[in-house]
Amino acid sequence: MADKIQIKLVRSTIGRKPEQRATVRSLGLRKISSTVVHEASPQVLGMVDVVKHLVEVSPYTGETAKEKK
Repeated sequence: MADKIQIKLVRSTIGRKPEQRATVRSLGLRKISSTVVHEASPQVLGMVDVVKHLVEVSPYTGETAKEKK
């Protein structure tokens, strides 16, 4: 599976369950608006599904947000 996805943290983890906080951290997200790129593996997609209310997911096109400006 060569598809990549871009994951952006859009909501805070304050007040969330410890399992959700751990999932966000294990995805590599720390602050709001931080963005990471991962392979679209079943493991990563499952983690995203657990915190789908906190993140935005989009296909990775090879451009970062800074490059689009």
